[in-house]
Amino acid sequence: MTPMRDHAPYLAEEVAHDHADGLMTRRDALRQLGLMGFGVVGASALLAGCGSDDDTASATTTTTTTTAAPSPGPAATPARPAVATQAVTYAGTRGQLQGAWAPAATARGAVLVVHENRGLTDHIRSIAGRLAADGYSALAVDLLSEEGGTAGVENVPTVLGAKPVERLVDDMVSTVDELERRQRGAKLGTVGFGFGGTMTWLMVENEPRLAAAAPFYGQVRTGVDFPRGKAAVLGVYAELDGRVNGTRDQVKAALDDAGLPNEIRTFPGVDHAFFDDTGPRYNETQAAAAYAAVLDWFGRHLG
Repeated sequence: MTPMRDHAPYLAEEVAHDHADGLMTRRDALRQLGLMGFGVVGASALLAGCGSDDDTASATTTTTTTTAAPSPGPAATPARPAVATQAVTYAGTRGQLQGAWAPAATARGAVLVVHENRGLTDHIRSIAGRLAADGYSALAVDLLSEEGGTAGVENVPTVLGAKPVERLVDDMVSTVDELERRQRGAKLGTVGFGFGGTMTWLMVENEPRLAAAAPFYGQVRTGVDFPRGKAAVLGVYAELDGRVNGTRDQVKAALDDAGLPNEIRTFPGVDHAFFDDTGPRYNETQAAAAYAAVLDWFGRHLG
């Protein structure tokens, strides 16, 4: 197995950006960072470096939308009603895993969906349902299954950060096994968002059964390579997401060196998590364009 990146620093940065966006108070951010092993000085420095260390920061914010022009073609097509997801359990290497399953009526492929640092939320379930409506049976894994599932975990980013990355990859590999069982003969793909984008890059490194992958604003380890990778990769980035974009050129070079088909797309005028329609950085125009790009990519590489 390829050496893996420590994912805890990425999750700590996510906490700091959630505070900067007003999604949590400074007190809550310091508490979560403390649980991740940060002292007060280090945590305060991280909050300041990510754009906000204001004692009066509230947990409310407003959504802004850029005026970037919409992409032509598929992005303008009316969305099909999402398929209702089903709560499912299936075998993992250390016990039962939980997930949300959305079967396509006529499957063109099967997709593993990997959640953000908030765990398996309704937003992530809806993505599985959208993919199924568009012809790709989808299974969204709950990477907190070992802890009883996302709904029962109080500090999701902290708990995810404490989990050995090998266990996270094992759970995703087991989910690919389950996809093969549920959708026999289908080509397999994966898509992940934020923390899930980082996990998706690890799957590209370590899971040769994947034919396509679409990591959204995920980071890669230093010296990343893809010796076992066979997936065609669509890398989705946000123009204003400087901390993640710092690894963009590195990952492009590694994909090219491995001979993997790839396309790196940077969407204009938007920041990290612009696809999340429940968050403050959501941008409807660019989210639609990114989803259209994913459907086009899966259409080319999954069937």
